[in-house]
Parts: sequence; C-alpha cells; structure tokens
Amino acid sequence: MAASRLPPATLTLKQFFRRQQVLQLYRNILKTIRQVPNEADRRYLKHWARDEFKRNKDATDEAAVRMMITQGNLQLQELERTLKLAKS
Repeated sequence: MAASRLPPATLTLKQFFRRQQVLQLYRNILKTIRQVPNEADRRYLKHWARDEFKRNKDATDEAAVRMMITQGNLQLQELERTLKLAKS
C-alpha cells in the first residue's frame, strides 16, 4: 500500500471504525454492481459510485457521515432488490 493511502496516525478509534465501515460499504456496492447484467449499466453505476465516494471523501461532520452511510446502505439494498427481481 502506498504511503499516501495510509490513514493518518491521528485517527481516533471511532474514526478508524467509521472509515472501515465506509470502505466496506464501497466494496459491497462494487461487488453488487458486478452482478448487473448490462455492461453499460455496470459502467454507469461504477462511475456513479466512485464519484459519490470521491465527492464526499473529505466529509468530517459525524452526523453527515452517518447519514451518508445510511443512505448508501439503503441504495445498496435497493440495487440488490432490483437485481433479485430481474433474475426472477
């Protein structure tokens, strides 16, 4: 891992766990996007997810970060439901 990607040594335990939570959400979103059958839709969703995470990477307000994680989880659940319906 490149030194620029390491978390700062000043992270509190709470910040560390929040960071892990965000990274896990991002991984789960990308993993679910891989299941989208249409390649153009996959590319669009992957680009959208990356842009959203990049746009909010500097957010520090705890309440705002919690809200964004909640919204991300809801959007992930909606995508999973949509994929499940498409397969049935």
